[in-house]
Amino acid sequence: MKEALLIIDVQNDYFPGGANPQHRALEAEAVIKQWIDDSRKVGRPIIYMQHFNGPEDSFFRPGTEGADLSPRIAPTPEDKVIVKYAPNSFLNTKLDACLKSLGVEKLIVCGMMTHMCVDTTVRSAMDHGYSVDLIADGCATKDLTIGDITIPAETVQMTYLASLSGTFANLI
Repeated sequence: MKEALLIIDVQNDYFPGGANPQHRALEAEAVIKQWIDDSRKVGRPIIYMQHFNGPEDSFFRPGTEGADLSPRIAPTPEDKVIVKYAPNSFLNTKLDACLKSLGVEKLIVCGMMTHMCVDTTVRSAMDHGYSVDLIADGCATKDLTIGDITIPAETVQMTYLASLSGTFANLI
């Protein structure tokens, strides 16, 4: 079964000093870097998703440094970079066509934010017929607030990973 490494939204705004920093983003990025290195060694295709928001949004504004992919895990010319404008990496993008052209049947997924783009993409991958391995320590999220209750990032992370585990993805 041919695999591809799918890296979702590892962009500057999600790191310390960025417009929307994520909890343990640097730690997740270090894990992703190792997967990139391993993928290059075995010839596994690497696909980067890059999210852009509108100019009125507080982060991932086109043309800003914050919207750039992290330079610490920068793509090489043989890697694919696909732009998206919604949490679902398949929605109105060339991702599915790219995967089909490569003969990919299984995705190894990592990136940011676990509770938003990672979750939505992993669920959608099943709808598109792909199996998924989700790199649990290669994802990052943040505290979430509902009303006057703040849910800590660690709880958000574990909740989303637990909900994806089994039906939607194999956690690795």
